[in-house]
Amino acid sequence: MFGADADCPDARPPADPIDRLRLVPPVFVPQRLARLVELGREPVYRDVDLETTIGGFPSALPVYISAFGSTEAASVALGIAAARQAGRLGIPMVVGENVMPVNSYGRLEADAERSLLGRISAYQTEALDGYGGVVVQQSTEDADAEVWNLVYSDPNVLPLLETGRLAFELKVGQGAKPGLGGMTLVGAGAAERLADAYLLDPVLGGDRVLRSSSPGTFTEEILRQQIRLMRNNYPRARVWVKLPPARDVAAAAQVAWTAGADAVSVDGAEAGTGWAPRAFLRHVGLPLGECLLRIREDRATPHPSSLLVSGRMWEGARVAKCLALGANAAGLGRAALIAVDTDPDHGLTNLVECLALELQMLVSALGKYHVAALGTEDLWSPSDR
Repeated sequence: MFGADADCPDARPPADPIDRLRLVPPVFVPQRLARLVELGREPVYRDVDLETTIGGFPSALPVYISAFGSTEAASVALGIAAARQAGRLGIPMVVGENVMPVNSYGRLEADAERSLLGRISAYQTEALDGYGGVVVQQSTEDADAEVWNLVYSDPNVLPLLETGRLAFELKVGQGAKPGLGGMTLVGAGAAERLADAYLLDPVLGGDRVLRSSSPGTFTEEILRQQIRLMRNNYPRARVWVKLPPARDVAAAAQVAWTAGADAVSVDGAEAGTGWAPRAFLRHVGLPLGECLLRIREDRATPHPSSLLVSGRMWEGARVAKCLALGANAAGLGRAALIAVDTDPDHGLTNLVECLALELQMLVSALGKYHVAALGTEDLWSPSDR
């Protein structure tokens, strides 16, 4: 859950192109002058507007909570704590794959807080009026369990539908292990219950079993038709698509946008909050910076739908660089889990408030006063020389 061991040479990820970039303020700042005229005084960093739209949802900040799946840590308490604080902050939250098949939906069960409905309800209880939204991810096994049908028809979720704050995310892949499905460890009792739905592999010995999902099968036409099916079957829900850091990520993003997706989220190879083989953490997948460069090159004109990114997002400079490279928002995954593990009541709030302050300072230093104004002119790379 907390990533590869940085002290182990075999586990270190390759050099990160985003880390090599620098944000470069200008001397001449016409947008600051425009803001000065608007305010009637010299602008300061607190005048930077961080509100934005993420996948069709108004958001108080250009960040969202990335998918937590059915891993033990997120399932017991951290997922609920993160949901409550995300709702309070007015930022969208993605509920990851396999939560319902593994932990149940939650209508009648005594341990409802572990369930899919438990996380949704926790978010709704604290939701900031007019902001945020819940995104329910679905993998192959979730589709077999008809997760989206259950959520869409559940009266408990109706307030989200009525306010336009429900989305469904089609999981095509993930950053920690591109080309593989979700993984987690389960006990012998759970393994027996899940045997018909998942690959179970006793590779670790003892009574703990590795439970693996199918990665799913996609072609351009399959992806296009899946998105059209989502739009047709769930017309009141937004459509998100999650892509892995694959070599054809730009082509896949374009197919998704053209088919009508409200958001495409891209995991860099640095991303991941679940189990992954060490070989994948070290050797598989494009770095997020390379994904963004490829998508930007293939994106002739800015698409009205959102481009969302995740992978080692824990401080404002990295988020600002990604926004300057064309992303609309950044996902908090591992950092959010660590934050709520540190303080279940205020940890995520503290993290996001720190991010907000850093972003306001950075964007203001660049002579701009809205996060959407960031662009490639605000970046310098060693390769520019």
